[in-house]
Amino acid sequence: MSRFWGLLSDTDELADAHAHLGAPGRNAVVMTMGALHEGHATLVRAAREHVGPKGFVVVTVFVNPLQFGQGEDLDRYPRTLDADVKLAEQAGADAVFAPSVDEVYPGGEPQVRISAGPMGERLEGATRPGHFDGVLTVVGKLLHLTRPDVAFFGQKDAQQLAMIRRMVRDLNFGVEIVGVPTVREADGLALSSRNRYLSPEERRTALALSQALFAGSDRHAAQEALRARAREVPATHARAQALSAIGESRAAADAHAVAKVPGGGPAAVRAAARLLLDDAARLKPPLVLDYLALVDPADFTEIPDDFTGEAVLAVAAKVGTTRLIDNIPLTFGTPGAAS
Repeated sequence: MSRFWGLLSDTDELADAHAHLGAPGRNAVVMTMGALHEGHATLVRAAREHVGPKGFVVVTVFVNPLQFGQGEDLDRYPRTLDADVKLAEQAGADAVFAPSVDEVYPGGEPQVRISAGPMGERLEGATRPGHFDGVLTVVGKLLHLTRPDVAFFGQKDAQQLAMIRRMVRDLNFGVEIVGVPTVREADGLALSSRNRYLSPEERRTALALSQALFAGSDRHAAQEALRARAREVPATHARAQALSAIGESRAAADAHAVAKVPGGGPAAVRAAARLLLDDAARLKPPLVLDYLALVDPADFTEIPDDFTGEAVLAVAAKVGTTRLIDNIPLTFGTPGAAS
């Protein structure tokens, strides 16, 4: 027998569903703006697995007006609530909470909002001023309304995920935030509700986003492999001779070059990705780049050439009238390793 409680539109209904299904397990929320796809289903399945069969999983569907700027696609943002409810149920949710704007913002837009701070002014925030203030305000409200132990968000929106983690930590929300890896279509395009806006020709151009990220990742993986090989033997003529003895003289030379030449590292990763994006700018229709950035996920500032640790290679661009974002995580070096 299905546990699915159905579509809920107000907090009283949500409290009733939680009272019947929420105890004694943990409670999880997956926040969405609707137009659900396999990426959202993956989040719901991750939430269900995390809290187990006795936990309570609610999917929120709310198109938040506060995070749309002037001229953005609030009015044409896809709304497919019936299909959303069906997908959420099939993925393992216990309920879908789809409140009205008046339910979330009684009395109109809130006068008091959560400020995203300096990190909210970078990359997506620079292109969309005030966007992250709107995101954090609605996430904060929905966390209070749904009262979860754990909340699941996709890593495709990497800056948003970083901002939410920072808000929860800085403001002591007392909820665990879990990031779920990006789900991609067979051709590599990251799943997004906005993909449905793309014509077949625009979609072909849009593939350059993921292709650029993969090119940067491949360049990075090659660099890291060569650096690791270079560290196996001290950077001397003896190392080259040793590697040459097993047929790796070219690899030895490459390893030495990658390990020592300043042009490697983050700069080479950016350059490899940029080549693909520059090519896509000449396509018909063209890709119009907003930004390509290689950043520290702690604050979304660009990483220096000697950076060690986790990083995010992120891209945003327009194809036609549709703006798309994508990113991929990278790890640079090993802390304390010689270069």
